[in-house]
Amino acid sequence: MRSNIILPLLFVFTFIPLLSCSAKPKPAKATPSNEAIDLSPTLPQKQTLDPEIEKLGRVLSSMSDRAKQAIPNGNPNEFLADLHKVLAEEEKFRKDDLSLYYLIDKKHNVGESYVPKDLKSLGKNSLYDINSNNLSLRPDVEAALQTMARAALNDGIRLLVISSYRSYTYQKNLFQHWVDVDGLAEAERESAREGTSQHQLGSAIDFGALSDNFVNTPMGKWLNEHSEEYGWSLSFPKGYEDVTGFRWECWHFRYIGVTACQFQKKWFGDIQQFMIEFIDAWKNTN
Repeated sequence: MRSNIILPLLFVFTFIPLLSCSAKPKPAKATPSNEAIDLSPTLPQKQTLDPEIEKLGRVLSSMSDRAKQAIPNGNPNEFLADLHKVLAEEEKFRKDDLSLYYLIDKKHNVGESYVPKDLKSLGKNSLYDINSNNLSLRPDVEAALQTMARAALNDGIRLLVISSYRSYTYQKNLFQHWVDVDGLAEAERESAREGTSQHQLGSAIDFGALSDNFVNTPMGKWLNEHSEEYGWSLSFPKGYEDVTGFRWECWHFRYIGVTACQFQKKWFGDIQQFMIEFIDAWKNTN
C-alpha cells in the first residue's frame, strides 16, 4: 500500500485531479487515512501557478487512471526537482543514439533500420556468463552490466545473460515463431512485434531463465532486490499486463540508470512504464 505525503498547507499539492487556475477552489474534505487526500490550493482567481507546475498538471492529467493512482500526493517542487535530475542525467547520454529513456512499447516503435551505435559483443569474461556468442549491448549498457555483475559476484551470485540486443528482423521471426507455437493471442502476451521490443534498443537483458520460477532462484532474488541500485529496472512486473501489454517477466531488465530508477520508485509506484510514459509526455508538452 502506498503512503501519501502530507506537507504544510502552503506546499500541499494534489497531482490528481488536475489543477486549473480557472476552476473555483474547493474546500478540503476529510478522507480516510488510506485514501488520497484532495487538498487543492486556494489561490486568488487572478493568481497564476508556476508554468512548470501548470505543465506538470497537464501531463499528469493525460496519463491513465492506473498511473495516476500510483503517484503519491506530494510537493510539486520536489517532484520537479527530481525530474530535472533525471533529465540532467539524460544530457550525459550519447547524443548520436536514442535516449535510454526512449518510449518503446506496443504503441511506440522504432523502424527496421534502427541499430544502436557501436554495439559491443559480449564475450567470455570474469564478471558474468553468456549462453551464446551472438549477444551484444550498447557500450554504456555493457559497462553498467559489468558494474552490477561485479556487485553480484561480491555477494556470491554470478549473472547469466541469455538475451540482449535483437534486430528488427530477428524479432519479426521470433514473434512469428511464437504465433506458430502458441497462436496469435498468446504470442501477443509473450513476445513483442518487430520494432516494439526493448531488446532492439540494445539496453535490455533477459537473465537466467525464461521461467516464472527464476524469481525464486538465487540470481532472480538478487536482481529483484538489488538491480535498481545499479540502474536496472524490471520492465514487466507482475499484475501490470494491462499497462505494459506483456505478462510478468521476472527475468527481463532494462538499463535506465540509477537516478531514473530512484525517480521511478519514489513517484511512479516503481513501475517503469509509468515513468517512461511520463518523461515522453513531458518532452512533448509545451
